[in-house]
Amino acid sequence: MAEMHTPYSPLKRLLSFLNGFLAVNSGMILIGLGIYVKFRGAVLTMVLGLSFAYLLHVGYLCLVMGCITVLLGFARWCGATKESRVTLLFCFLCLVVVLIVEITVATVILAFLPIVEEVALEHNYNEPGDISTEWNMVIDNLKCCGVKNYIDFSGSSFEMMTGHAYPRSCCKSIGTVACNGCNVSTGVIHQEGCFPKLLKITKTQSFNLGGGSLGAAVIQLPGILDTLLLFVKLG
Repeated sequence: MAEMHTPYSPLKRLLSFLNGFLAVNSGMILIGLGIYVKFRGAVLTMVLGLSFAYLLHVGYLCLVMGCITVLLGFARWCGATKESRVTLLFCFLCLVVVLIVEITVATVILAFLPIVEEVALEHNYNEPGDISTEWNMVIDNLKCCGVKNYIDFSGSSFEMMTGHAYPRSCCKSIGTVACNGCNVSTGVIHQEGCFPKLLKITKTQSFNLGGGSLGAAVIQLPGILDTLLLFVKLG
């Protein structure tokens, strides 16, 4: 028997397309943002204190929202196929909540970034102190030395404990004889400090998170409206 065409059949087909493409893609954008923040720099900024830990938390939030959005996309598809008003209403309400969270996250990140940078500067990170594993990772990955520059280690607890003017991770080639903790020439160690590079990473990731969250919200909006419209039509 041929499929019966109802007045909302074109709308149902459109909704199926939106479920299969827009919802999944917006969810994947959020998941990608979360993975990007988790593995591409947020860990490095943790050496600057709790004021920068929000990047990791927002990254985890993006991962969760992305997974939820993908699942809701499939749920909306099932609701549209089975013409279930309960499922469509549930998906609509959940997606509205996700949309509000995305807009809130983007607004908070972009609005508070200057404040976070100001707080970091006020903490006066002018002495790395003991060279921890985290600082070694920062120095090695960013090719820098010290907070402002390599002179930060002068008079620090690191110099008093080791007698060296800088850690070996500051060297451009750790295995060379010149990397002896005393030679500070430009050919031996990195001269630039790590703090400006860490701030740049924070700013870049904040803009990526804020812009990505807003982009995902814009992509989801047509699907949310179609879900509501189909829910009304089925009534």
